[in-house]
Amino acid sequence: MVLNPESKYPNRRTYVVKLRSDATPGALAGRLENLVTGHQCEFSCAEELLASITGDLASIAAERTADAAGE
Repeated sequence: MVLNPESKYPNRRTYVVKLRSDATPGALAGRLENLVTGHQCEFSCAEELLASITGDLASIAAERTADAAGE
């Protein structure tokens, strides 16, 4: 049996989502924190939350591309 060295759920993609006390299903608001990098961002709607995660995933992809290119 061969084990896959890459986790399906890598630690670099571990987040904590803290919702504000006044958040509602129609108005999400809170803070997103990446547990590995410590990067935090505030969000005031679901679109901003998803944009923050998307931006973080894009930066991870850019880091991998730079590493593969030897930069």
